[in-house]
Amino acid sequence: MLERTRITGRYARGFAAAVAAVVALVLAANAGPAKAVHHEPGTRTTAPVEAAVR
Repeated sequence: MLERTRITGRYARGFAAAVAAVVALVLAANAGPAKAVHHEPGTRTTAPVEAAVR
């Protein structure tokens, strides 16, 4: 037959399970894909600076 557990043990396990669930939810919420950086097409040039000054 199953042995009765102490109430403090049950509360400790419940609290530990709640903390583990919150940590898992926070990690899952922050595990999304990284945001892409969009560059404007006119900001980069392939011509040397001397050619642009003339």
